[in-house]
Amino acid sequence: MEENKAAAEFRGIVEKAKSLKRPMRVAIAGADAENILLGAFDAAQAGFVEPVLIGNYKKVNEMLERLGLRDRSYDFQPIANDTNAVQYAIEMIRAGSADALMRGNTQTRDFLLPVLNKANHLVQEDRLITHCNMLKFEGYDRILAVSDCTLLVEPSIEQRKHVVRNMTEALKLFGVEKPNIALLALVEKPSFHMRDTVEAQTIILDHREEPIADCNLVGPITYDLIVSKEAARLKKYNCEYCGEFDGIVVPSLLAGNLICKLLDVHMHATGCCVLVGARIPIALTGRSESQDQAFLSLAACGAMFADQLNAR
Repeated sequence: MEENKAAAEFRGIVEKAKSLKRPMRVAIAGADAENILLGAFDAAQAGFVEPVLIGNYKKVNEMLERLGLRDRSYDFQPIANDTNAVQYAIEMIRAGSADALMRGNTQTRDFLLPVLNKANHLVQEDRLITHCNMLKFEGYDRILAVSDCTLLVEPSIEQRKHVVRNMTEALKLFGVEKPNIALLALVEKPSFHMRDTVEAQTIILDHREEPIADCNLVGPITYDLIVSKEAARLKKYNCEYCGEFDGIVVPSLLAGNLICKLLDVHMHATGCCVLVGARIPIALTGRSESQDQAFLSLAACGAMFADQLNAR
């Protein structure tokens, strides 16, 4: 399979996924999702995924036929319309019949509820599951993580500390040993009438007293200072990491979602989306996202799975 631009920009994570001794069996909940199917079969062709398709028999078959994928290798688990595809996928994983979970044609809320259900035992002890976007776009020389863009609407101080831990873990998976992480805010100086700035300062002070994770943490800090050394020079902001941040912890779901969608739509960002803090690899891509993003999200899950196998 010829390497495309997306795979080239995320070569390290793709190669780590390819190092698996056997393909990762990925349960796709609601498999009648075009780009997700295409990305999954790209990953299968690359050798690190075995697709497990879960969904309506007629809808999935029709889509496989239309996309020219009917003759590929896959496991198909047709289910009735009143069966919860996500719960079915989780039960397959817990039974040892699959290794990882991927969102297909399901609403975000419907996908997340079974994942977060304590009865399914997917959340690691003393951890919070968070969503992390890993993006690469023109004009920025490194992968940029943005979190949390799906789960945490208005994260508390403690929740943002979990995001920092999870983001650090995700970036280390991408080969960043001690990531530079920014706590995004509207202004870079704490102000009592801007709660996000005061909370960011609190997190920084706590981090100095007892490190939250093995990272360089800065905040409050504005977006222009995060991505531009020139902005830091002009604003006389003294921080060696400006223009070299590896991750942004956002103060709200709206802020994170806007950053990711703007980079995706206007900067044509390449990237992947995963959940961090779960006991299994979970790919959570948008239904309107590209085939490349689905492929790369599975590559990230493959790297997670490789780490889990090595830890056993």
